[in-house]
Amino acid sequence: MSALVCVARIGAAHGVRGAVKLWTFTEDPFAIRRYGPLLSKDGKRQFEVASAREAKDHLVATFKGVTTRDEAERLNGIELYVPREKLPATDEGEYYYTDLIGLAAVTTDGEPLGRVVAIQNFGAGDIIEIAPPKGPTLLLPFSNAVVPEVNIAGGRVVIALPQEIEGEDEGEVPPPGRPGLVRKAHGSRDP
Repeated sequence: MSALVCVARIGAAHGVRGAVKLWTFTEDPFAIRRYGPLLSKDGKRQFEVASAREAKDHLVATFKGVTTRDEAERLNGIELYVPREKLPATDEGEYYYTDLIGLAAVTTDGEPLGRVVAIQNFGAGDIIEIAPPKGPTLLLPFSNAVVPEVNIAGGRVVIALPQEIEGEDEGEVPPPGRPGLVRKAHGSRDP
């Protein structure tokens, strides 16, 4: 089975007939209905969307076989996945997070930095997390300036390490997720 990509997360029960709040991570929230059965992270459970309607900042959805509030409450917090090959192709300069995880990270001079272990987004933009062989992980903006090259086929990303971050004392490491450090310049996205 190919890599699984998280496309939604089930929230609290909604009403008494088995509906749930559903947060989708897809460009089109209703795309989750086109992917076929959705899987739990371990791939052992399948969920099929029976109905979905738009709410304020999420969908209200029902799943086949879930008809009571108690059943819906037991689903709260489950992340829903689809196999990577079911997702649409990306445009140039766009990447699914799962495609980047595990790539080697090298400097612009070709020196190894480590491996990409995660792509984070705390609201200010995407952050690439790189685990070096020793020491703490690096959290860097996933921008064209810092990540000038992504070569998925070649298994690597090139990192232009920032020399100085404005407003920081020399040698001081900025806190992760600090607004203003990250901008979404690559157009990366989850499905």
